[in-house]
Amino acid sequence: MRVSTRTQRRRIQRISVSDDPGADAAGPLAGARADLLAVEEPLEIRIGGQPLTVTMRTPGDDIDLAAGFLFTEGLLSPAVDLRQIRMCDENVADATLEVADLPSPAELERATDARRAQRKAQRNFLTTSACGVCGKESIDAIRVRSRYDLTADQLQVSPVVLAGLPDRLREAQRVFASTGGLHAAGLFTADGSLAVLREDVGRHNAVDKVIGWALRAGRLPLSGHILMVSGRASFELVQKAAVAGIPVLAAVSAPSSLAADLAEETGMTLVGFLRGNSMNGYTGLQRLTGITTPA
Repeated sequence: MRVSTRTQRRRIQRISVSDDPGADAAGPLAGARADLLAVEEPLEIRIGGQPLTVTMRTPGDDIDLAAGFLFTEGLLSPAVDLRQIRMCDENVADATLEVADLPSPAELERATDARRAQRKAQRNFLTTSACGVCGKESIDAIRVRSRYDLTADQLQVSPVVLAGLPDRLREAQRVFASTGGLHAAGLFTADGSLAVLREDVGRHNAVDKVIGWALRAGRLPLSGHILMVSGRASFELVQKAAVAGIPVLAAVSAPSSLAADLAEETGMTLVGFLRGNSMNGYTGLQRLTGITTPA
């Protein structure tokens, strides 16, 4: 059986164009060389043997991806044991929800709700690596509500710490270093220590892998943590962070208007354009320490 890898070697033509228009009368120079590409392959997630969705992802940490996806979609909660997630073959993760003996009516009700949510899930479609909310029935359906109150999180973080996160994220990106073609999501503590990092061709997949890791490790909610992402802060990333109880989301690029609205609604601190020594604070600025404003 072929084993999926995160990179693939491909022969390319390296084309160089001179800055001097008259230097290359014969045109741009081209030369053959080998290059590494980030792998993008389909992963089918099944619940109880029934197909739920197919997502395009970079192989690796697929168990975390399946767990994080199920949790952030509201199909799984920490109150219901996820007894088994296994790889059926190289490209298929079979996620099976199995509930143990339930000693109390409250737990039984939660288990019933989880099964009901499973039956109501309607995402049997191809999800591209760029899309985390494709195929939803309505805009209301994508507003998965978090069980955690972010406004109660008393995390305080220094802008100096935030300014150093992009470099720490990049230093930990092993696959990006060889391909230049992957997004990353890193979970950091208030002092800037890296707890976990995941890479993927899809921004939302990388975040699901981080949240799935936390779910399986019994670390939810992720209060007191910062989620740093390598791209823009989209609505689905803010939603996933809120569902996991993450109070601070930082991105190297811009947030969307809907992402900023949701961050404000949930009480999340949202920071964008985090580059060099500057950043833009959009919501939840009370968590950022030592800020002074011009008189």
